[in-house]
Amino acid sequence: MSASQAAVHELLKTLVAFDTTSAKSNLKLIDFVRAHLEGHGVASTLIPSEDGAKASLFATIGPANGESGIGLSGHSDCVPVEGQTWGCDPFTLTARDGKLYGRGACDMKGFLACVLASVPLFMSRQLKEPLHIIVSYDEEVGCTGVRPLIARLGSDLPRPRAIIVGEPTMMGVIEAHKRIDAYRTTVTGREAHSSLPQLGVNAISFAAELVEEIDRIGATLMTERNDRFDPPSSTVQVGTIEGGTAPNIVPKTCRFQWQVRGLPEADPDLVPIQVTAFAEERLLPRMRRVAPAASIETLHQGSVPAFLAKPGSEPVALAMALTGANSTSTVSYGTEAGLFEEAGCPTVICGPGDIAQAHAADEFLTTAQLDACMAFLTKLADTLSE
Repeated sequence: MSASQAAVHELLKTLVAFDTTSAKSNLKLIDFVRAHLEGHGVASTLIPSEDGAKASLFATIGPANGESGIGLSGHSDCVPVEGQTWGCDPFTLTARDGKLYGRGACDMKGFLACVLASVPLFMSRQLKEPLHIIVSYDEEVGCTGVRPLIARLGSDLPRPRAIIVGEPTMMGVIEAHKRIDAYRTTVTGREAHSSLPQLGVNAISFAAELVEEIDRIGATLMTERNDRFDPPSSTVQVGTIEGGTAPNIVPKTCRFQWQVRGLPEADPDLVPIQVTAFAEERLLPRMRRVAPAASIETLHQGSVPAFLAKPGSEPVALAMALTGANSTSTVSYGTEAGLFEEAGCPTVICGPGDIAQAHAADEFLTTAQLDACMAFLTKLADTLSE
């Protein structure tokens, strides 16, 4: 194992050991990253959350050239391990058969480890323009943590002319992804004794009808296709549902959460409009004949914008040159790339690991993918110092 390989493995081991599940603080990890950078003479700026429990980090290596340079961006948070059966401790990096197992190893602490391991390399070069390091929080819960940082780009933080988001793509070059919109629907009926159901309005039953309609709407979305995506259409699904008090009570309330993952060119308002229309025209009149105060309320809980690189995108061309790729691709999962692109920072997605391993039990990243990412960053250092 080379010195750089040993360094990146050790850094990944340390990063995985921090339990940065989105519901928890990431400050210990950020403190470690900040100390690592300071050890190499790199200052950093923290952008804390409103409650101070979390923070993003922004650091620059090289000359201060205003609105220039390349940003390397990754999120520090990971998804929970509860309910999963692991063959090893999720927060202890375990090496086996060329694979490195641990929560977040693939998504996306592997990329962060490569970036941190490459700091001495970037510091040793006479960079013609800066290299910016961006570490965010709460990407897994709606890409919320990076937004305050993005709001400061071009004011008290430099605005990179190009950003590489290192989500797991097997080092493929990704130029587009779908939009995500999250919703919560609350159905409110009327309680009654289960022996007299005609006196109540069963919120679970009406919620079930609405869920069926959402599934039907999802089927109609398949007519608008973009074969560059897998699946090639917008999708909608219900993710959670809860309701009722006891088996012998007609349930008064039922809540469910659902998501739309829309093609970049799709109308984001189409599905919620159809869901609302079905509720108002087909369900509420029946409910209110028994309980005039009955209601169905749908709240938009947040969105992650679609990402679509502009024609002739500089970071896409750069990533293709660094990887040797002769084509680009798309993904259906969401990232922070769309937010950067909306803020005027042209972006590309390219990073180590297979998204199929992300969020799964026994999540892993291969050592070959770490090596490929390190080679990518070495070529980037060459490019910035030419």
